[in-house]
Amino acid sequence: MHEMSLAEGVLQLIEDAARKEKFSSVKAVWLEIGQLSGVEPQAMAFCFDAVTRDSVAAGARLEIIALPGTGWCMACEKTVPMTEVFGECPQCGGYQMQVTGGTEMRVKELEVE
Repeated sequence: MHEMSLAEGVLQLIEDAARKEKFSSVKAVWLEIGQLSGVEPQAMAFCFDAVTRDSVAAGARLEIIALPGTGWCMACEKTVPMTEVFGECPQCGGYQMQVTGGTEMRVKELEVE
């Protein structure tokens, strides 16, 4: 489950920010997860709860913001929605697709005290 190491990375970012910005606790975390990122949101939420115990983010609410997958179809010359990395173009059925969005995962915002 790679979500555990990703959750540990998110906690590291939060702890680094806490040291830099001098806050003592985190109440909420907004995490953007792209549809094509390979990250399972429910697994991420479970892992986040596990790794944040006894940390500055203990008990913090995790808000996951799902980002849609998008790609550029070289045949259509259009940006189209994508639901899988190696999927076909929903416009023309072609497979000459370049992913342009939805692969990211990032901490968007923190609510702190």
